[in-house]
Amino acid sequence: MKIGIYPGSFDPITNGHLDVINRARHIFDKVIVAVAINASKNPLFTSEERVKLIEDNLLDRPNISVISFDGLIVDLAKQTKAVALIRGMRAVSDFEHEFQMAQMNRHLDDSIETIFLMPNERFFFTSSNLVKQVFKFTDRERRLIPANVHAALSKKFGHEA
Repeated sequence: MKIGIYPGSFDPITNGHLDVINRARHIFDKVIVAVAINASKNPLFTSEERVKLIEDNLLDRPNISVISFDGLIVDLAKQTKAVALIRGMRAVSDFEHEFQMAQMNRHLDDSIETIFLMPNERFFFTSSNLVKQVFKFTDRERRLIPANVHAALSKKFGHEA
């Protein structure tokens, strides 16, 4: 069984992330979405909230699981017998950072590959940080995030009616 891990903070998950997950599930027998517990990033949502927001959007996809993790992604990959790390690549500006991470992960464990997948072009400019910045002022954004994320952001930023 070919297992791929899609790691990230997913604070919150966007439709771009979901698009990458859907692309990956056609390549791998199983995809593990790994939510990083990175307190230094000061996440808006707890890791438990992020896992739940993601799971609620993947109910009809049995070959995808969602977990949280703390530590090195290559160690998690080894534990889960994953053969590849999945990374979303939106634009050229993502390349340098993603390239450095892929090279470090290869340095730590050269048996695990890194696969770059591009989301649909509708989501090239989408990021969790941009979505949160918009929600500081308005809850009008509905096309770049799933409905449950919209509701959760509205609640966090006090936009709910």
